[in-house]
Amino acid sequence: MAELIIQSRRVVTPEGTRAGCLYIRDGRIERVADFEDIDKNIELLAVGDSVVMPGLIDAHVHINDPGRSDWEGFETATRAAAAGGTTTLVDMPLNSIPATTSVEGLEAKLAAAEGRCHVDVGFWGGLVPGNLEQLGPLDAAGVLGFKCFLAPSGVDEFENISLSDVEAAMPLLRELGAPLLCHAELSEVIESSQNVWECGDPRHYGLYLASRPPSAEVQAIASLCEFAAQHGTHLHIVHISSASALPFLRRARERGVNVSVETCPHYLFFSSDRIRNGETQYKCAPPIRSRGNRDQLWKALAAGEINLIGSDHSPSPPELKCLDSGRFDRAWGGIASLQLSLPVMWSAASERGHSLDDLSRWMSAEPAKLAGLGGQKGQIAPGMSADLVIWDPEAEFTVDAQALEHRHKVTPYDGHLLKGAVQMTILRGEPVYRDGKFAPPSGRTILK
Repeated sequence: MAELIIQSRRVVTPEGTRAGCLYIRDGRIERVADFEDIDKNIELLAVGDSVVMPGLIDAHVHINDPGRSDWEGFETATRAAAAGGTTTLVDMPLNSIPATTSVEGLEAKLAAAEGRCHVDVGFWGGLVPGNLEQLGPLDAAGVLGFKCFLAPSGVDEFENISLSDVEAAMPLLRELGAPLLCHAELSEVIESSQNVWECGDPRHYGLYLASRPPSAEVQAIASLCEFAAQHGTHLHIVHISSASALPFLRRARERGVNVSVETCPHYLFFSSDRIRNGETQYKCAPPIRSRGNRDQLWKALAAGEINLIGSDHSPSPPELKCLDSGRFDRAWGGIASLQLSLPVMWSAASERGHSLDDLSRWMSAEPAKLAGLGGQKGQIAPGMSADLVIWDPEAEFTVDAQALEHRHKVTPYDGHLLKGAVQMTILRGEPVYRDGKFAPPSGRTILK
């Protein structure tokens, strides 16, 4: 017999948003019933017009634990996730010490996460120079796929690889059935563009844009698609920022290449014309580009050419953002936004006529598919984990960075008016966040 019924006039299912009742038992969705189909012997949670949606799955998060837990950490990252309606994170393999480039690195992650997670956490492994022999053991130990950089990552313990390294790894990754996630900016192009800093004030955002031109992404993506075509490996392009690369991806898919693509809320919400000199809180890599470029990303997302949204939550201590000097050439390139992904995306998407169904696909179903969790998470359907977010899409609020749950409060969203307030986050049928309060950590680590 079910243990809980959640009733709402707006339940987001794979077939569309409808009025209904969710019957939940043993942490899973037993069935989706009609709105009036209520068993009076079962506890009822009636939420009226609030939206009941699959919990968000954020497949691009830098938790930085262990080794740089002063940057973030499992406890604060997963609190921010829970407060933002995210029920599953997938942790990137870098910025922690050790990086997840060996089984020992994964074991260090698992030990650091033990008993400290408010939501579920999975792990990407890392592909770096010289660790090809580690990929098989890491896959067997449970990482969900592998991440690499074609340009410097910003930390010494996670070096970027060459295109020849990618080509060498792809046959093995195909055999393992593991996706390759790639930070697709070509190092040679970026290196050849660094002389722009000699041309003027390093506080000028235009110089930062010129230091990481669209051609770095375009050339990297074109080459990666060719390798994926040759070897049949699942290629995933993380945080695409340049619409110039979209035609290459389109042609690759027309040829049958297995390539998926994500972008981030900040590339869809901000544009370079609104970033003033010295505002290093906006610095990320690749950079936030023009308004016209942003519009093209939205069109690609609507058309399914961009599959999913990941936050690329990449926090750092405030001093590394160089807020005092405003120097873009020295500031850490990362945006902290994990708790805000849902309202940021809804605020921008609803203005453009997109639906709750679109949002759920971009932020729940497609990320679940990428991480190999599509049979367990990311949809409201019988047999799926009862991981849910209940939220008010009409409620507006002004972001107060100091009230956010992630460790450091620097974020470019501070002071922005957003729409969409999370009321409750449910993990396996149990509330982990409700009206500003948290349950004790009950998240689990997820292994392949």
